[in-house]
Amino acid sequence: MRNRRILYKVFLMLGSIAASLSAQQVQAVRTDAPVSVDGVLDEQAWQHPGWTAFKMKRPFEGAPPSQKTEVWVAYDENAVYVAARMYDTAPDSIMTVLGRRDYDVTADWFSFLIDPYRDKRTGYYFTVSAAGSIQDGTLFNDDWNDNSWDGVWEAKTRIDDKGWAAEMRIPFSQLRFTEKEQHVWGVNFRRSIGRNSERDLVVYTPNQESGFVSRFPELVGIEHIAPSRQAEVLPYLTSKAEYLKHDAGDPFKTGSRYLPGLGGDMRIALSSNLMLNATINPDFGQVEVDPAVVNLSDIESYFQEKRPFFVEGTSTFNFGNGGASSNWGFNFGTPDFFYSRRIGRAPQGSLPFSAQFVDYPLGTHILGAGKITGKVIEGWNFGMIHALTNREYAQAETSGTRVHDIEVEPLTYYGIARLQKDFNDGKQGFGLIATSTDRMFNDERLRDQINASAQTGGIDGWSFFDDGKTYVMTGWLGYSHVAGSAARMTSLQRSSRHYFQRPDASYLSVDSNATSMTGFAGRVAVNKQKGPVIFNAAFGIINPKFDVNDLGFYWRTDIINYHVVVGYKWTDPTPYYNSVRLQTALFESRDFGNRIGWRGWWINAFAEFTNFWTAGAGFVYNPPSVDTRSTRGGPAMFTPVGREFFFNVASDSRKPAMVELYSDFYIGAGGEQTNVNVSVTYKPAPNINFSVGPGFSKGLQEAMWITSYDDAASLQTYGRRYVFAHLSQQTLSANIRLNWTFTPQLSLQLFMQPLISSGKYTNLKHFLRPGTFEFGAFGSDGSTLNVNRDNGGNVSGYTIDADGGGPSPEQSISNPDFNFKSLRGNAVLRWEYRPGSTVYFVWTQLRSDWENVGEFQFNHSVDRLMEAKPDNVFMVKLTYWFNL
Repeated sequence: MRNRRILYKVFLMLGSIAASLSAQQVQAVRTDAPVSVDGVLDEQAWQHPGWTAFKMKRPFEGAPPSQKTEVWVAYDENAVYVAARMYDTAPDSIMTVLGRRDYDVTADWFSFLIDPYRDKRTGYYFTVSAAGSIQDGTLFNDDWNDNSWDGVWEAKTRIDDKGWAAEMRIPFSQLRFTEKEQHVWGVNFRRSIGRNSERDLVVYTPNQESGFVSRFPELVGIEHIAPSRQAEVLPYLTSKAEYLKHDAGDPFKTGSRYLPGLGGDMRIALSSNLMLNATINPDFGQVEVDPAVVNLSDIESYFQEKRPFFVEGTSTFNFGNGGASSNWGFNFGTPDFFYSRRIGRAPQGSLPFSAQFVDYPLGTHILGAGKITGKVIEGWNFGMIHALTNREYAQAETSGTRVHDIEVEPLTYYGIARLQKDFNDGKQGFGLIATSTDRMFNDERLRDQINASAQTGGIDGWSFFDDGKTYVMTGWLGYSHVAGSAARMTSLQRSSRHYFQRPDASYLSVDSNATSMTGFAGRVAVNKQKGPVIFNAAFGIINPKFDVNDLGFYWRTDIINYHVVVGYKWTDPTPYYNSVRLQTALFESRDFGNRIGWRGWWINAFAEFTNFWTAGAGFVYNPPSVDTRSTRGGPAMFTPVGREFFFNVASDSRKPAMVELYSDFYIGAGGEQTNVNVSVTYKPAPNINFSVGPGFSKGLQEAMWITSYDDAASLQTYGRRYVFAHLSQQTLSANIRLNWTFTPQLSLQLFMQPLISSGKYTNLKHFLRPGTFEFGAFGSDGSTLNVNRDNGGNVSGYTIDADGGGPSPEQSISNPDFNFKSLRGNAVLRWEYRPGSTVYFVWTQLRSDWENVGEFQFNHSVDRLMEAKPDNVFMVKLTYWFNL
C-alpha cells in the first residue's frame, strides 16, 4: 500500500508539471488534398507522427495513460480537420454506447477543445464517441462548459484491430476568431476510456486547483484563413393537430383543431467577431414538457429553459459568477437578471367580468427575436437579445352573448445587453448587464395589473489576490426600476415578492401614490481556488424594493445573508477510495429590520470509492429564528429549532444498470418532512437507455397558512386574523425516460411524469401573538368552528368565528383539502437527414384530475387519472439548413 501511494505521489508531481506546461505547441498542417471524413486515416495529412503527449486525469492523476492516443490537426481554406487514433489492446472492450446528441453516457469518447481567440477563458469543444454519437458546446469562465450550442460539423469513427479512430471536419464558419495572417489558438485533446472510468488529456486541471482553458497549449501553423462571413438560414414548416378536452357547449373548443406553421432561424456573421442569431415566428413544439408541480408556497416555481433559441449561448449572459470556480448560496437566492422563460410567458391580464366559456391563450406569441454575440473593441465579450411578443386577446361567452378581443397581454418589447472583459491574464474581470421591458397597452384596464416598464442594470467582476490565482474575490451590484400606475405599484408592494404591508416591519410601508419603485442588490464573495483546503465566504443583500421579475427571476427580497464554508479534500487514491471531501459551514440571514430569518450549521461528507461507487451524507442544524413570510404579509412568527439529515449513494455508471438514492429527513421548525428519491438507469443495449426515477415525500406542517381577514378585535395581530391549519401532505411521482438511438442521426426520446399529491388540512387555528408560535384553535375557548357540507354530505368548507357571539366577524372558508393527479409526457422522433437539417415527429399528452379530498388513495387516484380525458397534440416539424 505504501509503495502504491509513493508511486502515486510521483505521478502527481509529474502530472502537475505536465498540466502546467502551457508553452508546448501543437502543429497544424495545411492540406490541399481533400479529406474524406470516414474514420479511415488514409489521407496524406495523417501519415506523419502525431501528438501523443497525454497524461491521465482520472482515476490516477498524472499517471501514464493505460492506452496510447495519437492526434493530428490539419486545415484548408474552409475548415479545420482533426484525426485521432485511439489505440487499444482490447478492442472488444471498447464501450460503443450510442446516444442522442449531447447526451453524456459512460463510453469511449474523443474530444477536440479549442480556444480560437486565445483569451484563455472561452472556447468550443467537439466530441465523438466510438459509436459515432456527438457532443458539442462552448467553454467559458476558464473552468465551465455549456452544451446548449449546436454547431454544424462532421465526425465519423471506425473500430478495428488496433482500437478505434475518429475524423472531424469543423467549418471555420462555426468558429469565431480574430482576422489575422497567422493564428495562434489554444488547443486540448481529451480521451475517455469507459471501462476504466479513465480520462486522458494533453493538459488538465489538477484536482486541487482550478483553471482549464488557461492551461491549453498553443495550436500553431494556421495561416492565411479568414473568418466566414457566410449566412445560415434554417426555415421550418410545421403541421399540428390538437385534440383537447372541452366542456359541453363550449363554443370555442370543439375538441380538435389543426394548425399549420411557418417560420425560420437565421445565423449571420456580422463581422469576424460578431454573430447574429434571429428567429421569426418561432415554434418550439419539439421541446420536452415542463414537469407538474404542486406549489403551496408564496414563491413562484422555477422552470428550466428548453427552447433552443434561448438555450443556445446562455453562458454569454451569466452574471455575477465570473472568476470563481465555486459559488455557494445558503438561503441566498441569487437573482437572475435574465430569465428567458419570461419571453413568451402565459398572458398576465384577467377578464373584466366572469363568463361561462372563455377562450384564453396559453402563451404569448413571439413575433421575432434577435441575438448578437461575440467580441467587440479590445476583446470585450458582448451579447444582446431583442424580442417582441404579440398583443394577446381572449374571448368570452355567456348565454350566447360573445365578447371578442379582450386584451389580456400587451405588445411587449424585451431587451438585454451584456458586456464583459478579463484583464491581466485573467486575474481581474469586469462586466456590465442591462435589461429593459416595455409594454404598449391598448386596454388601459391592464395598466393596473401589469407593470408598464422595467429596467435593470448591474456591474460584476473579480480579482485574484495573488499571482498564483489561489484566492479570488468576486462580486456584483445591481439595481432595478419598475414603473406603472399607482394601483399597480400598490399591488406590487403588497405582493408576495415584497410584503410591504407587514405591520411589525417599521422600515416598510405601502405608498399608494407611488408610480415607480427602485431597489438594489449585491453580493461579494471570496473563494479559495487551489489546494486541499476548501474555503468560501460571502455577504449579500437584496433591498426590499428590488424587483427584476419582468425579465428576470428572484425568490425573495429584504434579506441580508452571509456564510463561511471550510473543508478539506483528499484526492490521492488509496486502496479504499479515489477521493474524499469533507465540508462544513455556518450561515445566517437577516432582514433589513435586523431580525434573524434563518441560520444554521451544515456539514457534509462525500466519497468516491475505488469501485467508482459514490456516497455522501450530511446534517443541518437550524437554531430558533424568525419567519417573516408564513403569515403572507402579516406579523413575524417564531420558528422553532429544526434538524435535517440527508444522504445519497450511487453505483458504478459503467455498468449496464445504475442505481442512485437520495433521501433527506427534516424534523422541527413546526413540522417534519421525509423525501426519498430513487433513480434507476438500465442500458439493455448500447443504443438504448431507460431510466425511471420515482420519488416520494411525506410531510406534516403544524402551521400552514389558509387565509387572513380583517378583524378589529384581533388587536395583538394588528386588526387582522391569520388562519392556519395542520397540513398532512403526501406526493408520489416519477420521471420516466427512454432514449433509443438508432443511428447518430436518428433517435427516439420518450418522457413521462406521473404525479399524485394529496393534502389534508385539520385543526384550524388562528395566530395569537407576533414573534411566537402560539395559536388559538377554532372551536375552543369561546371560538366556533362549523363544518359546511354539500348536498352529497361532503365537506365543502368551514365557518369560523374567533369569539363566538363577540365582535369578531364570521368567516367562511372553502375546504382546502386536495387530491391532484397528473400525467404528462411526450415522444420525439428526431431525424437529422442531412447536417443541420432535421425533421421531428412529436406526440404530447397531458391529463390531470382534481378532487376536494385530502386522503392519499393510490389505486383510486390511478383509476381517476386513467379515466381523465387527455389533451393530445401531434406535430411534424421540418427544418432545412442553408449555408449561403
